[in-house]
Amino acid sequence: MPQGQPSVVPDDGLTTRQRRNRPLVAVHTGTGKGKSTAAFGLALRAWNQGWPVGVFQFVKSAKWKVGEERALKVLGASGEGGTVDWHKMGEGWSWVQRDLQGDNSSNEEKALEGWEQVKRDLAAETYRMYVLDEFAYPMHWGWIDVEEVVSVLRDRPGQQHVVITGRNAPQPLLDFADLVTEMGKVKHPMDAGQKGQRGIEW
Repeated sequence: MPQGQPSVVPDDGLTTRQRRNRPLVAVHTGTGKGKSTAAFGLALRAWNQGWPVGVFQFVKSAKWKVGEERALKVLGASGEGGTVDWHKMGEGWSWVQRDLQGDNSSNEEKALEGWEQVKRDLAAETYRMYVLDEFAYPMHWGWIDVEEVVSVLRDRPGQQHVVITGRNAPQPLLDFADLVTEMGKVKHPMDAGQKGQRGIEW
């Protein structure tokens, strides 16, 4: 297994082991395909380590069935690795109790509810790996305050890794994150009129 070698060793008082095992905030942004796919790959690695994984999908519809959801749910229930909880904003979030007859809440309110739950889970150290899928959008749209997000993530306790995906990730989040990957589109089949297909897009 190749071992990454740091170009500098910070004078931060940490041992090599302490620095190596620091919990990370990662951001996958840009216009290219693969931001969520890469985040779910990290979730698979976390599952393999036996870590509890929490996935929060902030934009995708409840009708959108991604293959990673089924795979990770099956793996999480297998008892061989970590547990996996999967929450979708399009389903109204699993923890929110509402009168379904009178549910007229907006997407902005639902996004805020999801963020409030993430904050509760971070405070309780519910998961070791968080995938906040498409979470960059509510910040970009002004629904969720990016400065609050940075503050909460900076102060999170324990060993909790957080991966945030989505285009247009705000600059304060990029400045704060430990790992930022910008995925740029060079070519895409949709540019030539080809629609998304099974096994590639879902």
